[in-house]
Amino acid sequence: MANLFLVVPCVLAFYLAWNLGANDVANSMGTSVGSKAVTFKQALIIAGILEFAGAALFGQGVSEKLATGVVDPQWFADSPQVLLLAMMAVLVAAGVWLNIATFFGFPVSSSHATVGAIAGIGFIAIGSQAVDWQAIQLISVTWIITPIVSGAIAACFYSLIKGQILDHPQSSIQFQEWIPWLSAALMSIFGVIVLPTLSQPIGGWLHHFSVELPNHDISIAIGALGAIALSFSSWRQLKTPVSSIEPLIARFQVVSACFVAFAHGSNDVGNAIAPVAAIAYIHRTGTVPLEDFEVPLWTLILGGAGIVAGLAVLGKRVITTIGEGIITLQPSGGFCAELATATTILIASRYGLPVSTSHALVGGVVGVGLVQGVDSIQFKTVRSIAFTWLITIPISAGLGIVTFTLFKLLFAN
Repeated sequence: MANLFLVVPCVLAFYLAWNLGANDVANSMGTSVGSKAVTFKQALIIAGILEFAGAALFGQGVSEKLATGVVDPQWFADSPQVLLLAMMAVLVAAGVWLNIATFFGFPVSSSHATVGAIAGIGFIAIGSQAVDWQAIQLISVTWIITPIVSGAIAACFYSLIKGQILDHPQSSIQFQEWIPWLSAALMSIFGVIVLPTLSQPIGGWLHHFSVELPNHDISIAIGALGAIALSFSSWRQLKTPVSSIEPLIARFQVVSACFVAFAHGSNDVGNAIAPVAAIAYIHRTGTVPLEDFEVPLWTLILGGAGIVAGLAVLGKRVITTIGEGIITLQPSGGFCAELATATTILIASRYGLPVSTSHALVGGVVGVGLVQGVDSIQFKTVRSIAFTWLITIPISAGLGIVTFTLFKLLFAN
């Protein structure tokens, strides 16, 4: 029975990661596929490599926070097996809801699904005092704020590019002049999300060669080199006459999608891994995870593998909804939507606010659509997506309560 309580959660965690890959990860590539910047197969390769790398290398922090946040584990200190069953129920509830949403092609937040399941189970297992209701309220507020902020930023970016480059009589010349600025904007915004994390291990590696550099200097150097390389690469393409600059902008969008995929993998893998990491800790120590809790590397690898598998098998539905179901995207519009998504996440991270990649991307796409013209937006699709956002926490909480109750009946003895 002891082994059963470790093998089954691993299978359930892979199932949740599978659905996370099929739904939430698809958000990071939806605009790139919809704008034809990359093909679906190329998106699978890009997202698969970078999501897995982000999850396996930098997913530990978020996983630890989710495992010991929302519901305080100390309430389960006298009954760690109850917390074990609760985390198993979280894996089932969040996985099932993401599976349902993916089947209908609706992008939902895996963070909200996991948080909703944990909160519902904590409420039924211990009581309302075990749930951090402020965290639930804050997450609910971000539903409204995130798409609005992202949409506004995307609209500003796209208005600038449309007015200064796309609608200009000599668009290729204008684009050539704007290349350094676009490169700098891309590398600075996405670099602030990814590079500080990358600079720490790089700094440790340089330390072995007696080279001491502050982490921010490493980040600046990498960002500057990246911007220079992207600028020169784009200038080389301009040597050949082009009928449209959209394929040239596609290069910027592919790079932006790579950064979003890496950052997303490093943050959202915790939604699938936090519960199984907590279960593994309880199985190993017989106590609940508290301050000394660390997420094992094998759980991060398990989550990364599940994410890649789910994206490959089921990701096309959500990618189609994001990339084609809201508006018809060109690379310029997709680039602006992704740039707005990264900016929104960065601002929220600065103030410690929990945000959703799917909410930010949908808001960004709608913002681009508003600049193109209201008639270009499929509001029926937007309403359907908003409805699934609204019901994610209560449905995942309800599924969690039902599953936890069944598990208690099956495994209580």
